[in-house]
Amino acid sequence: MILKILAVLVTLGAGVAYAGQDRLPSPAAVIYPGDVIGEASLVDVDRRDLAYPGGAVVSDRAQLVGRAARRTLLPGMAISPNWVESPRAVANGANVRVVYREDGMTIVSRAAALQSGAVGERIRLRSADGGAEISGVIQDDGSVRVGDK
Repeated sequence: MILKILAVLVTLGAGVAYAGQDRLPSPAAVIYPGDVIGEASLVDVDRRDLAYPGGAVVSDRAQLVGRAARRTLLPGMAISPNWVESPRAVANGANVRVVYREDGMTIVSRAAALQSGAVGERIRLRSADGGAEISGVIQDDGSVRVGDK
């Protein structure tokens, strides 16, 4: 019991619900996996009228807007923080631009993504030139930066 209370106290700073909150965000309509959550996608519902997934739930709309659903989100249900993620900037199998920069030199190529990823995440790719496997970090523009610099 004490461990459960401690777990709740630790997660309070992460925007999860606690007993003192009256209204929580819930989907206004069904939100499907991969859909990006917008402000209009959410409604505030009295916490007593919501179904709960068990565990922590998101209490702050700002933590949901701009995120993507990892699973189907249903109206009338509180939202677990584990059910949302950063939107995917690169899809598995996509042909992406690969950029390598060093000492003022830039090399640009193409590669096939071997996994999906969000901006800032490291993903694996298969080079179009010879099929070598490489890895890099997804950039804001959807390209992938390879190398250490």
